[in-house]
Amino acid sequence: MCAVKFATQPLRLLVRRAALVVLFVAGTAGAQRPHTLTGDVRVHKNFHSTILNNDRDVIVYLPPGYQAGLKRRYAVLYLHDGQNLFDGATSFIPGQEWRVDETAQALIAAGKIEPLIIVGIYNTGKDRIDEYTPAADAKFKGGKADLYGRMLVAELKPFIDSSYRTLPGPQHTGLGGSSLGGLVSLYLGLKYPKVFGRLAVVSPSVWFANHHIVHYVEGLTKRPRVRIWLDIGTKEGSNAEDAQRTVNDARLLKETLVRKGWKPGKDLSYFEAEGAEHNERAWAARVEQMLRFLFPRKA
Repeated sequence: MCAVKFATQPLRLLVRRAALVVLFVAGTAGAQRPHTLTGDVRVHKNFHSTILNNDRDVIVYLPPGYQAGLKRRYAVLYLHDGQNLFDGATSFIPGQEWRVDETAQALIAAGKIEPLIIVGIYNTGKDRIDEYTPAADAKFKGGKADLYGRMLVAELKPFIDSSYRTLPGPQHTGLGGSSLGGLVSLYLGLKYPKVFGRLAVVSPSVWFANHHIVHYVEGLTKRPRVRIWLDIGTKEGSNAEDAQRTVNDARLLKETLVRKGWKPGKDLSYFEAEGAEHNERAWAARVEQMLRFLFPRKA
């Protein structure tokens, strides 16, 4: 069963696939499709950003028991490409979504992760490359992730914290996404470690802007206290050579993080998904592992 509620308060506040260097466009699917939402889900339509001067929908999953225990506060995971996370009716590939709501619902009920709020931040389609990339690429341009990060920190997070019963500290706040969403999650997580303490870096586009993210990590003077999930599929490419190059990029990023002090199995988890491609179905298969590492149930 699913309860979908629309917020009533006023909100003032192309490489979509790098398959890997081919196309970067993500959008909302067009034709009517059946909804696949699970649990208590709230939708905030047309959330306005003064910083970016644009609007986007924000979808919020609330954990079981949220309405019952009115004094309890919850950790929050912010995820990019919100239209692809919960609902096959809005996903980029018709019917393919991350199943984050189903997976979180089951894990919470089984006591395998801590109950948490999950915020899906819709991309705006035409601005996706700009917002999800920290540096401009010679071919694909982009490079406005700093503005997107300001929107998250100064506009969206304060709105969520004031609208829901959250635990606002970095140790309780995660940021994540896939492809360019994975890239921007790592960049902004390292830029704002006092805001985001848990990062889901899924199939990141490490190659973008001449491996800018690797150089950014190399330039860190101090390892921030950030817990990182990093993964990649072994078939994320248009051919075997592309796929291997993508895996090598992810390994390079992992090794760079290790050299900077992250410890595999402790504050870093690296996973290669054998045979996994660059799509929502593949990412859905890894959501459970990701959530269990980033938000484990406290003893």
